[in-house]
Amino acid sequence: MKPWPPADLMPARVKRSSRRPLAKSGGTPWVRVLTVALGLALGLSAAGAAEAPARLIVHETPRPIPELSFEDEGGRQVSLADLRGRIVVLNIWATWCSPCREEMPALDRLQAQFDRKDVEVVALSIDRKGFDPVRKFLTSVGVRHLAPYIDESGGAARNLGLVGLPGTLVIDQDGREIGRLLGAAEWDSPETVEFLKARVEQGKTAPAREPAL
Repeated sequence: MKPWPPADLMPARVKRSSRRPLAKSGGTPWVRVLTVALGLALGLSAAGAAEAPARLIVHETPRPIPELSFEDEGGRQVSLADLRGRIVVLNIWATWCSPCREEMPALDRLQAQFDRKDVEVVALSIDRKGFDPVRKFLTSVGVRHLAPYIDESGGAARNLGLVGLPGTLVIDQDGREIGRLLGAAEWDSPETVEFLKARVEQGKTAPAREPAL
C-alpha cells in the first residue's frame, strides 16, 4: 500500500517568484475601435498599477487549465466552468498540512472582502476521509466565509501540476490561470486585495470572449 500523503504532495514552500508587466493596448484612428481599445487600456493599466503579491508567479499570458470537478458539502458536483465570470482563488489543501492551517484564516478574510460574484475563494481539500475532518478543521481555525469543497481522489492537485501543499491558483473570468503560488501566503494582504480588485475591473472592461471549444 502506498503511503499517504504521497511525497509529491507534502507541504512545500517557494522562496522566489517572477512578475511580468502587463502589456498595454494601442490606439487606432477609428472611433468605435478606439473606444474598445481605450476600455482595454484602462483595464490593463489598473491591473498593471496593482503590483502582484509577493511570491505569486504571474504568467505573461493567461494559461488554459484542465477542467476540474469536485464535491460541495451538499454532495453536488461543482466544476470550474460553474465559476466562470468571476476571479477564482483556488486553494488546494489538506487537514494534515501545517502551512495550510497557517494560511486558511487569511483566505477566509480575503473572501470576506469580496462579493462572491466578483471573487470566489475555493478552499479545496484533498482529504480522503470525507467532510467531517474538513469541517472540524475549518471550525478550529475560525473560518466563517469559506464553503468547504473536497476532492478525495487528489486528482486536482495532480492535474494542476502542484508538487506540494498548500498550492493556490488565481484564475480569471474566462477560466484561465493568471498565476500560482506554492506554500502559505498572506492572502488578505493589501497588495493581494488591490491586485484582485484590479483584475475584477479588468474583466469588466474587456470585451466578451468566445467560449472555449
